[in-house]
Amino acid sequence: MSWLEVSVRVSRENADLVETLLQNQSVLALTLTDDADDPVLEPGVGETPLWPSVCVTALFDGDTASAHLAQLLSLVPGVDRPQLVNFRQFEDQQWERVWLDRFKPMRFGESLWIVPGDQAVPAGAIDVLRLDPGLAFGTGTHPTTRLCLEWMDATDFAGKRVLDFGCGSGVLGIVAAIKGATEVVCVDNDPQALTATIDNAARNEVSDQIKAVSPETFGNGQSFDANQSFDVVLANILAGPLIELAPLLMSVLGNNGEVVLSGILTAQSSEVLAAYQPCSANIDQAVDDGWVRLHACKVEKRPTDKDA
Repeated sequence: MSWLEVSVRVSRENADLVETLLQNQSVLALTLTDDADDPVLEPGVGETPLWPSVCVTALFDGDTASAHLAQLLSLVPGVDRPQLVNFRQFEDQQWERVWLDRFKPMRFGESLWIVPGDQAVPAGAIDVLRLDPGLAFGTGTHPTTRLCLEWMDATDFAGKRVLDFGCGSGVLGIVAAIKGATEVVCVDNDPQALTATIDNAARNEVSDQIKAVSPETFGNGQSFDANQSFDVVLANILAGPLIELAPLLMSVLGNNGEVVLSGILTAQSSEVLAAYQPCSANIDQAVDDGWVRLHACKVEKRPTDKDA
């Protein structure tokens, strides 16, 4: 079996028109992606904001006439240059195998590894996280996650209670459980992320240590002991939410506990630092490809003369 892929580069205003035209032509799949490196960061659940320039990619049976599609797409304003429409014919493949061929075992720090599917564990690996190819988002390849994993590799989690706020597919929280954390609460506002976390926890045989909950459930303290503070708080999200969440995250962190924050651009680090500095000490930073990880210890608030 063969396939025909057509990619159309259009402005945001014309993306809907392209979708409509292609959906009326027995299209098998449609994908919209950023065409000009203008990322839309952290949209709300259910929101689908588009980029200023959009690449609409459609998949058809291989015997579909490309000339007919080209003529149809010429009706879209702005699609009048050959480089804006691209056709590609290719044969069917074992797509999971292709994914595995691209995603190889990765090491973080000295002994922490992420291994896809059932690939062999590299020699010398001590702590190993296995990820299901069907749940591939949040694989550790982004600098923000990589920075967190490198810190976690050098950290002892034995007997600790950990919060992973904005857990995605559960990579950070599951690594903490693999390294000996007794309880890990993973929080995310996306139900699909919670499902991925639960499935990945089962795959790594740490389900008994993982609680995956929504922010609302976390606020109500359901499914875990909300009265017990956390020894480590991990939050790999974005600068804005990190600043907004500072009072909450620091309130659930025990004295002398550690907080690790990522998803911060270098230009934003000072703002995030200012939000956490009043109740933190020994704050250090690490940078990777323009992204920053902050690590701090919570300091015990001592009574002052004014408090007395």
